[in-house]
Amino acid sequence: MITGAGRERDRGGGALRRAAGALLGRRARRRWVHLVLGGALLMPYWMLSTVLLGSLDPRKGPLVQVLLYFAALAASLPMAAVTALVPTVRALEGVAARALCAPRRAAEVVTGPARSWAARRRTAGWFVLHLLFGGIVSGMTLAGVPFAVVLILRPTGFEEMVRFWEEQGLPGWLPGSLLGGALLALIVGTSAGLGALLARWAPVLLGPTPDERLAAAERRAAVLAQRNRLARELHDSVGHALSAVGIQASAAARVLRSDPGFAAEALAAIEETARDAVAELDAVLGLLREEDGDTAGPAGPTLGALDDLLRQLARTGLAVDAEVAPGLDRLPAALSREAYRIVQEGLTNVLRHAGAAGPVPARLRIAPAGGRLEIELTNPLGRSRPGRPGGGRGLRGIGERATALRGGCEAGPVDDGTTWRLAVWLPMGGER
Repeated sequence: MITGAGRERDRGGGALRRAAGALLGRRARRRWVHLVLGGALLMPYWMLSTVLLGSLDPRKGPLVQVLLYFAALAASLPMAAVTALVPTVRALEGVAARALCAPRRAAEVVTGPARSWAARRRTAGWFVLHLLFGGIVSGMTLAGVPFAVVLILRPTGFEEMVRFWEEQGLPGWLPGSLLGGALLALIVGTSAGLGALLARWAPVLLGPTPDERLAAAERRAAVLAQRNRLARELHDSVGHALSAVGIQASAAARVLRSDPGFAAEALAAIEETARDAVAELDAVLGLLREEDGDTAGPAGPTLGALDDLLRQLARTGLAVDAEVAPGLDRLPAALSREAYRIVQEGLTNVLRHAGAAGPVPARLRIAPAGGRLEIELTNPLGRSRPGRPGGGRGLRGIGERATALRGGCEAGPVDDGTTWRLAVWLPMGGER
C-alpha cells in the first residue's frame, strides 16, 4: 500500500523528471541544434553589417566596438527579414520547425512555400526570431561553455575568494565550480526557454493564414461533397440492383420445381439486372478517376430509361401505376439524371419494405408544375414490414439530391397512416 508520503515522493520525482526532460531531453537537444543553426544563418548578415558599420576597425576602443557589434546585430535582422520574403523560406523553416513542437502542434506548421504576402510577412517574423534567438544561444554556447569549463577546472583570478573558502574549511575549488555550474545552467536554461518560445510561436507564424485555412476548408468540403455523391450513386444504383436480384432469386427458388418457366424468366432478369449494375458501377467509379479533371460526375441513366426501370421492377412483383408527363426527355441532363435516381431509390424502398405475398401496388406521378419538376410516389403501408437494420440512407440521399438542385422533399405516412408518400420538387429553371 502506498502511503501519502510515498505519493508525495512519486509526484516530486515525476516533477524532477519532467523538468530534467524539458532542459536536457531529446526535444530540448533538438531545439538547441535548431537555435545553433539559426546562429550560423545569422553570421553572413552580421558580418556584412559589421563591415558596413566599420566595427572591425581595431583603432576603435573596446566599448565602441562592443556597441558597434550590437548595432550590427540590429542591422542584420532587417536584412534577414527581407530574404525571408522568398516563398521557399517558409517551406524550409517549416520542415525544421516541426522538430521543435509536440506532434499535435507540429501538424499545424505548414511545410509548403508562402503563396501570399501575409504568409511571407509571418515567415519573415519567424526567421528574424530564429536568427536572433539562435545568435544569443550560439554566442552563449561558444563563449560561455569554455569559460565555465575553465572556471570549474582552474578557478584563476579568484584568489581572494579561494582563500576565504579555505579559511572556512571548504575546498578552494568550490567558488569556481559554483560559478561555472551556474553559467552552464544559465546557458541550458536560456536554450530551453528560447526553444520553447519558438515552439509556441511556430504554429502562429508558420501556420496557415486565414485565407489558406478557408481554402483548405473549401477543398475539404469539395472532397466530402464528392464522397457523399459517390456514396449516393453507389447506394441508389448498386443497392437497387442488389435488392431486385435478391427478390428475383428468392422468387425463382420458391417456384423452381412447380413453375420452371417462371424460374427461367427470373434468372434471365437477374442476369440482365446484374449486367446493368456492372455498367452503372463503372460509370459511378468514374467519379474517383477524374482522369480529365472533370468533377461533374458520370453520365448515368435519365428519365428516358424510366420504362426499363418499371419493366424490371414489374418482374419482381412491384406493380407501379405510373403517370408521367410528356416532354421530360427535353429536361436538362443533370436534372433528369437526379430525378431518375430519386425515382429509382423511392421505388427500391417500396420493394424492400413490401410484403412477400402478391403484387405490391405503388403509384408514381412525374410532371412539371409552376417552373419545377414534381415527383410523387405513394404506396400502402398495411402490407409493409419493418425496415432492415442500418437502413434510412435512401431517404437521406434523396434529400441530399434535392437540396443540391435547390429543391426539397417530404416523406412520411398520410391518410391516417395507411399510405406512405414521398414528394420531391426540383426547380427546372434554376429558381425555387
